[in-house]
Formats: sequence, C-alpha cells, structure tokens
Amino acid sequence: MIQQKQHIYTEGDTTMHGQFIWDDQQTTPVPGILIAPAFCGITSFFVERGKELVAQGYSVLVVDYYGDGRSTTSPEEATLWKSELDENRHVLCQRMLAALNALRGIDGVDEQRIGAMGYCFGGKGVLDLARSGESFTAVVSLHGVYDAPVSDNADIPEIKPSVLILHGYDDPLSPPDSLDTLCQELSERCSDWQILTFGHTGHSFTNPKANNPGFAFQARSTNRSWKALTHFFAEMI
Repeated sequence: MIQQKQHIYTEGDTTMHGQFIWDDQQTTPVPGILIAPAFCGITSFFVERGKELVAQGYSVLVVDYYGDGRSTTSPEEATLWKSELDENRHVLCQRMLAALNALRGIDGVDEQRIGAMGYCFGGKGVLDLARSGESFTAVVSLHGVYDAPVSDNADIPEIKPSVLILHGYDDPLSPPDSLDTLCQELSERCSDWQILTFGHTGHSFTNPKANNPGFAFQARSTNRSWKALTHFFAEMI
C-alpha cells in the first residue's frame, strides 16, 4: 500500500519538511526519485505525481527547498521566496543536495539508483544539483528555467547524471535563445542528454489550473511528457 509521511531533514540552520512517499509492501531496496515542485512549494499536485511513480516501483521524496515546509497559493509571495534563492543560487544547490542525501539515507531506498525531476523553478533546482558535479543517475526538467549560475570557478565540473529536458517551444520564461545556451552547456559538460520540445506549448503545461497566455495547461504535451519521463527513468534507474 502506498504511504506518505513528512520527512524532516536539515541544511545548515534550515529545517526542511519534505514529503516521503513509498510502498510499504516493498521488501527490497527500490530506486529513489526527488520531485522538486514549482515555485509555490509542495502541493497535492506533486504528491500525486509521487504516488504515480511509487506505483511504478520507486520511492519518492518531494523537496522542500524553501525550508520550514513553506508553500503558498499566492504567486506574489512565491515570487518573493523564489527571488531569494535566485539571488543565492548556491543556497538553492545546497538545499537540493540536502534533499538528495536525505533520500539516499532513507531505509528501503537504493542509494545507487537515484533520479531527480523538477517543475518550473524546481526544474532549475534539479539542473543546479546536476551542475554541482554530484553523482546520481538521471535528471528531468519539466518546463524548467535554464540559466546557469554564475561561477568564478574555472574548473567547471562534469554533469554526471543523464539529462532529459521536457520543454514547451512557446515558453516565455525559457525562449529559444535560453534553450540554445542550455544545449551548448550540456554539449560541453554532459555525456548523455536529450531535449523533447512540444509545439504550441508554453510554460506550466502540466498544470491543469494554468490558463494564461504563455502559461497554460496542454493535455497532449502533458501526456507525452509523462510517458517520456517514465520511460527515461525505467531505462536509467
């Protein structure tokens, strides 16, 4: 039976309240997947996606990257929180790394078989985790934001996980030039990457509540992206 509970972990002085989802009938370790939510934080939407993955044989930790279990229905409040992390990308990366290590340490999770996926700002979070040089298996960004953090380090690490980008061609937050820049970055730093681009599709295309120009639900792209994501994880982990 699929179970869910709050999973508390820390990064520095910040306490994170993630949501761990698992199948209590599993008797051997199973692959783990991080889900980094969109900029409003953990909601039932991301928990339900986690349950769908658990039904396919994974355990899932939904990430609290803001800390203290903060989530909101206010886009204005979410934008303020997101801006704090956008201005401190190293903090975002450290919180994603803390979530990864928390998932690795949970009983019943195979720490050698770990994937990460993220929506919108969470897509930026999982890409930054991959950019850190940390070793894990696979990463998926769904209508993510692609700008790389500015680094003074001349020795930029290899991106070790295999990467799948699920992208809406009409996304105003990730226009073609930003996608081109990401392609160049991945070509230089990652040995295994792919991008699936959906036509007539903008940002937030997986969100049934999204209904604004450039930010709208697209059922066809949602269905195709989920099939691609689950196939990718089944192949890689």
